[in-house]
Amino acid sequence: MPDIVISENIRGAAVDALQSRFDVFLDPNLWKSPEALAEKVKQARALIVRNQTPVTAALLAAAPDLLVIGRAGVGLDNVDVKAAAEAGIVISFTPDQNAISVAELAIGMMIALARFIPDADRDTKAGNWNRQKFTGIELYGKTLGIVGAGKIGFLTARRAQALGMKVLAYDPFLSPDNVLLAEIQAELVSLDDLLARADVVSCHLPATPQTKGLLNGDCFQKMKRGAFFLNTSRGNVVSEPDLLEALKSGIVAGAALDVRAKEPPTVGELESMPNVILMPHIGAFTREAQDRVTVAICEDVTRILEGKPAINPVAANMPRKLASR
Repeated sequence: MPDIVISENIRGAAVDALQSRFDVFLDPNLWKSPEALAEKVKQARALIVRNQTPVTAALLAAAPDLLVIGRAGVGLDNVDVKAAAEAGIVISFTPDQNAISVAELAIGMMIALARFIPDADRDTKAGNWNRQKFTGIELYGKTLGIVGAGKIGFLTARRAQALGMKVLAYDPFLSPDNVLLAEIQAELVSLDDLLARADVVSCHLPATPQTKGLLNGDCFQKMKRGAFFLNTSRGNVVSEPDLLEALKSGIVAGAALDVRAKEPPTVGELESMPNVILMPHIGAFTREAQDRVTVAICEDVTRILEGKPAINPVAANMPRKLASR
């Protein structure tokens, strides 16, 4: 049985190095079969996943030798963190390694909406030359509202500053004197205030019980009419039916979504709207970010299997299994 199971498409030089030191089983489609996954991890000491593998309490119970779960990414909504802690299993993740790529995508979305880039591209390729139809807006002087001012939100705001944008931030876990907010000259405000004042609202929230459906019909009704809405965080923080209604009514002038409530989603009305940009959860999918993520996860998995502490643990708990080694 393998030492390490990789259940999704995670490859690169760091994985090759891991394979040279340990018995590694890699199947990019293993996440699709819970039964096959449970069979493979029975005697494994490490499991490496992205966001598609459901790491449930039942799966962990079937893997009594598991020491570490390597989450190649930052979100933990597919991992039962409580069950892992109770089983004494370290969870390693990559909190910063893909932040630049996601922030750059958010800026790209914003520019694409402001200048009708996808629609103008399709129209011109169809043989048209409709210059007046695609008269856009400048982002210079506009206000960006960051919902969730963590690392990605901070990096997005800093890049927006280079475009001459003002920044508002909503984050209940930050204080007004936070040094990062000062660095981006952001005004920390309530969510209602942000929605009322921002020309662009960009979501950078984790998936938690508190954030599920946070951006709903009430919130969209409070938005500045004609504002843009972006989400590069998690799909379930947004009520998609409510967003659709806000787009139809014109309250929201356009939306760009890299994440969906269900992935992959069922094709619906959002897919047919010309003022909506949809992408298949690719915020972290740049060569540079994937290299950093893979290196960080493989390094932490190696450290745990060698009895050393993880560099990027989710929680500062010393697992019983490691403590007893």
